This record gives sequence, structure tokens and C-alpha cells, in this order.
Amino acid sequence: MSTEHGYWLDSSKNVTLLYRIVWCVGVLLLLADLWVHRHEEFGFAQLFGFHGFYGFVACVALVLVARGLRRLVMRPEDYYDR
Repeated sequence: MSTEHGYWLDSSKNVTLLYRIVWCVGVLLLLADLWVHRHEEFGFAQLFGFHGFYGFVACVALVLVARGLRRLVMRPEDYYDR
């Protein structure tokens, strides 16, 4: 008799629920940008959704730089066996 339990993310219902929760939190944070007053030094930083957009662009840039860095420092699979 098997007593193995699955992980909670193995169920597609739980993944869908988590996905919806993340989207709801993101939308709520974006809407909070309408009421939060920030004392920004630059005028463009006061635009609606600027910080979310900036964070998204920074994450995409980080992934692209990491891909390039991987090509630069990657070693052959048998590097330590030689």
C-alpha cells in the first residue's frame, strides 16, 4: 500500500488558484498606485504604473544578460572529469 502524498502544486486546481491570487495582488497593487502619493525626484517616476513597468523591464533585461553571461562562462559537460 502506497502512503505517498502529492505536493499541493501537483493539482491543477491549486496552480490555477495560485495564478489567480498572484494576478489579483498585482492588480490591487497597480490600483493602489492611484492613491499613493510619492515624493519623486523625477517627473516620469510619477506616471501611473511606472514602477511596475520598470520592474518588469529590469527583470527581462536581467534574464537576457544572464543568458549572454551563460554563453561566456559555460564549460563543457566533462570539464571536471578531465
